[in-house]
Amino acid sequence: MTPVLPGRVGRRRIGAAIALLAVIVAGLLTHLLVPGSAATDIAGDALYAAAAYLAIVVLAPRLRLLTVACLAAVWCIAVELFQLTGVPLAVGARFSPAFLVLGSTFAVRDLVVYVVAVAALAAGDAAVLRSGVGGSPWGGETPESPVDRTSLDAGVAQPPRRDR
Repeated sequence: MTPVLPGRVGRRRIGAAIALLAVIVAGLLTHLLVPGSAATDIAGDALYAAAAYLAIVVLAPRLRLLTVACLAAVWCIAVELFQLTGVPLAVGARFSPAFLVLGSTFAVRDLVVYVVAVAALAAGDAAVLRSGVGGSPWGGETPESPVDRTSLDAGVAQPPRRDR
């Protein structure tokens, strides 16, 4: 993978961690304060997908955007399919907070919401990364922020050149 400037990795991880905290709070508030309906179920699914996506970025900020999106979608789909076994329902009956992570019952609509939400997150992430805030969405430098290759060979990252 093409090297990413160290400062960008840190900013990406911190930004994702802050966003993850906000998504968790929004999810809990939606769950606790808003009456149950199809709209709140869809909002909860979208927030769950966002939390999965952001958690992966926090844990591995150097991963390519497509890898993060695929991992988040696979996680969400796997958890939804796991609900077909009945295990999440049984675990949630004994420990109700487990419902927040494992869900309770399978719904095809949830699969669609997860995929659409992850795609939207990946598109937003790509836009942020292209803006230069966090590096390139594909794991390398952006045209606006080239990396001095000689300094990378020496093991020292230099700030982007501004001579263009």
